[in-house]
Amino acid sequence: MANHTSYVTLLILTALTTFTINAQTLSVGADLRARFEYRHGFNNLFPDNAEPAAFVNQRTRINIGYNTEKLQLFIAVQDVSIWGDTRQIIPMDGNDSFSLFQAWGQLQLNKNWSTKVGRQVISYDDERIFGGLDWAMQGRFHDAAIIKYNEDGFMLDVGGAFSQESARNEGNDFSIQGFFTYKSMQYAYLKKSWKKSSASFLFLNTGFQNYTGVNNDQPNGISYRQTAGSYFKFPIGTVNLAGSAYYQFGKANAITDLTAYQVSLEATYKPKKVMYGFGFELLSGTDQDEGSKNKSFFPLYGTNHKFNGFMDYFYVGNHANNVGLNDLYAKAIIPTGENSNLLVKSHYFSANADLTGNANKYLGMEVDLVYTRQLITNVKLNVGYSHMFASESMSLIKGGRPNDNTNNWGWVQLIIDPNLFKTQLNN
Repeated sequence: MANHTSYVTLLILTALTTFTINAQTLSVGADLRARFEYRHGFNNLFPDNAEPAAFVNQRTRINIGYNTEKLQLFIAVQDVSIWGDTRQIIPMDGNDSFSLFQAWGQLQLNKNWSTKVGRQVISYDDERIFGGLDWAMQGRFHDAAIIKYNEDGFMLDVGGAFSQESARNEGNDFSIQGFFTYKSMQYAYLKKSWKKSSASFLFLNTGFQNYTGVNNDQPNGISYRQTAGSYFKFPIGTVNLAGSAYYQFGKANAITDLTAYQVSLEATYKPKKVMYGFGFELLSGTDQDEGSKNKSFFPLYGTNHKFNGFMDYFYVGNHANNVGLNDLYAKAIIPTGENSNLLVKSHYFSANADLTGNANKYLGMEVDLVYTRQLITNVKLNVGYSHMFASESMSLIKGGRPNDNTNNWGWVQLIIDPNLFKTQLNN
């Protein structure tokens, strides 16, 4: 851990020294956020005879940016930890909480073409398929290369990644497993923007390493999953519409074919000060009694916390290969002062596919409240409360846990994100 910390410190000092010598514009920013959470049924139904959880999670991130006419560099290092997870007087942090969040360079090839290479956030549209996952303290990054084109409101990104856990002389199987962890990834993203509207198209191909054998340690090819679809937004009079439609196909795993879909539509209206919104999202699922087919859509690399309820019962590290979801919701953003507002949002959840024994598809309702206040420049306070009113059928997709316990979640978050330093430097 001492070597890792030394590496991070050396990286920052080297970057600052290099920028001082060569840079035209140097900027340094900070992102410090601390979030207290009280969990009593967050992410899953609260079990019997259990105690609620409470903790404070903190992210401390330093962002270093460098810009010239032809070149951009960006480096972000961070520490993500729980208050109290390290003893106070030990000589080093034993939790390995430091990490390199981003480190990329973008070269402007000409007026329209550029290339961006390195560890980076990939985020598009409403962040349903690709998103930065900023709610999670650690965020989400990709080690990738992207070719970019931009002209007159039209943009095209073509990117890809190839993952290995170490350098070696033989073999190229990828043993780091996980539903999100790809061995290879390729995508193309196109977007056309007009004055008040836009439309985009995304094609994503992800390859996942297969293993076989008694100990599941013999490489056995790659399963490829494709996701293709579109996101759009445009106004009709005083109503703003936004929606998406995606289709997933290919392989769910080495032996199972996949065919799945996602459709969403949202209308927002702001007659005076209050903004109202109504919408729905359908994500296809697989019948619980189905054994040979997979029809479950999964939004692989999006910021899933912002969709389908803030209590993260669906698609936040869970609900993969499950019965899908029908989410009907309404929301209002109410000003509560010059620098504050209150978000009120309610969801009606039901299963998209059939539950075992033809159980009722209704899963429950969730109510989310979030108060936001800008305290001073670069300092923001968020206070949230959510309550899940689960049905008996929710137990069928949550491991048989009881649905009649109280399921709620409360949190308070302070965000401090100032620009610490910005200057013009000559060669």
